[in-house]
Amino acid sequence: MSAVHLPEEYEPPVAVEELSVRSADGIRLHVEVHGQPGAPTVVLAHGWTCSTAFWAPVIRELSDRYRVVAYDQRGHGHSEIPPSRVRYSTRALAEDLSAVLARTVPAGERAVLAGHSMGGMTIMAAGGRPEVAERTAAAVLISTGPGELVAELTVLPPAVRAPRVRRFLHRQLLRSRMPLGPVSPVSRVALKYAIMGPGSPAGQVEAAARVVHACPTAVRANWAAVLDRLDVHEGLTRLAAPTSVVVGTDDRLTPPVHAHRIVAGLKDSRGLLLLPGVGHMSPLERPAEVAAEIHRMASAHLVAPAGAVGAAVAVGAAVAVGSAGSVGSAGSVDERTAVA
Repeated sequence: MSAVHLPEEYEPPVAVEELSVRSADGIRLHVEVHGQPGAPTVVLAHGWTCSTAFWAPVIRELSDRYRVVAYDQRGHGHSEIPPSRVRYSTRALAEDLSAVLARTVPAGERAVLAGHSMGGMTIMAAGGRPEVAERTAAAVLISTGPGELVAELTVLPPAVRAPRVRRFLHRQLLRSRMPLGPVSPVSRVALKYAIMGPGSPAGQVEAAARVVHACPTAVRANWAAVLDRLDVHEGLTRLAAPTSVVVGTDDRLTPPVHAHRIVAGLKDSRGLLLLPGVGHMSPLERPAEVAAEIHRMASAHLVAPAGAVGAAVAVGAAVAVGSAGSVGSAGSVDERTAVA
């Protein structure tokens, strides 16, 4: 048993509806719906080794004015584990997102998509798919990258300088099949160093550890193989929806260099939000700022159905909580830094 108390805001909220959605290849996906029925929809896609529980504090921030859809990526949480390695791919991620949108966003309506890490890669992988584009009002890509992940990892200390050695060791860490076992003081320290900012309090680290340790070892390793050879650059260039990018300055898994590349590759960039001192798990570390960025994009680009709860959001404030600067024009690099 874990001895660290989990703060209430990190406890998974109770969904108002749970769905089972079949993807194109028959894999069953677990989908949760939170918040206000009939309100504008936000769809959340989590990252590698996580689950819908990862989004708990962000869901709590958004559910008073949005209908929030969160789903478990295949193999994660309550979704079905693929029976073979060939069922793990960026194409599968895109098809899963397409299936979730088809089930949860009625034809003629649109949603704001927000993806963290592999969830952001999912949105990029689906770039250019008409069935996804027609249901997407805007997107928020959080702590993610389009490729070259192993080359840019900064988990190893700077003392390991040789590029080939760094890539080899990083690849071994990424694709490790070592079981994580129960959450322990040692695993908390290791996880905090690798995936969170140095100032993350114990409760946040505990939330991250519980989510990551719950991921089956084989699922973690099979998705790591996909991430090792990740290349969703083409999908990124075909992503037509207005898109903003969020990254922590201390992100070791997808450092800010990826965020800058994403902004440069987008058709319609709506800004880059930097979170000082934040690691890879930004939705857990700074949920208010991440939720505010999602709200900013929803306010600007998501039109609520007539008479829907929260329709006033479409004309509400569009400035992210704790951030400075304004939204730049399409294609501009509007870099904002959240107040620490």
